[in-house]
Amino acid sequence: MTASSAHDRLAAALAPLPLVAILRGLRPDESVAIGSVLVDAGWRIVEVPLNSPEPLLSIAALADALPDALVGAGTVLTARDVHEVHAAGARLVVAPNFSADVVREAVGLGMIALPGVLSASEAFAALAEGAAGLKLFPAEMVSPAAVKALRAVLEPATVVLPVGGITLENMGAYRAAGASGFGVGSSLYKPGASVEAVAAAARRWAAAWHGTPGADPTRA
Repeated sequence: MTASSAHDRLAAALAPLPLVAILRGLRPDESVAIGSVLVDAGWRIVEVPLNSPEPLLSIAALADALPDALVGAGTVLTARDVHEVHAAGARLVVAPNFSADVVREAVGLGMIALPGVLSASEAFAALAEGAAGLKLFPAEMVSPAAVKALRAVLEPATVVLPVGGITLENMGAYRAAGASGFGVGSSLYKPGASVEAVAAAARRWAAAWHGTPGADPTRA
């Protein structure tokens, strides 16, 4: 898969709703139910971090049950991790850092690589290795003004997704600065959360992004 086709696939998955569901702590026995309510709320990208319980089982279950979603693995730190998540059915590799080895392995396997970066140097190095987009992490350390400055030197089509500390209240400022979308973690899913609670949170985030007239983003 070429870098351009990976970018196109990522852009297509983000088009309906450019939010990535980060399901850290997800258990295999709840994975399909949680993933299904996310898809029902319009989410199309689901990420299971590898420091979750039996993450490969959850990834495999989600990939099988949600053919219209882009299922990925997060906290992917080594080339071996890339191979394991690919075998489980993941087609997206997300990391908190930029590792050239991880990006190369993912690209070589026809996967979409979304490495974590925090500087222009890391951003351009990741893109040069074939990353389809950039996870700006941790966003708590990067103001909307910094996002705007980074966006000014990147190609306009570059996908930039701030992750970490993004809330319903500050999402608008980052979006105005040029964020393509966001990764959403604990405010969407926490271990032990009910399916109903996740569904309600998913709808809140979707309504906030779309700016649904009359929607109150603080309520389900």
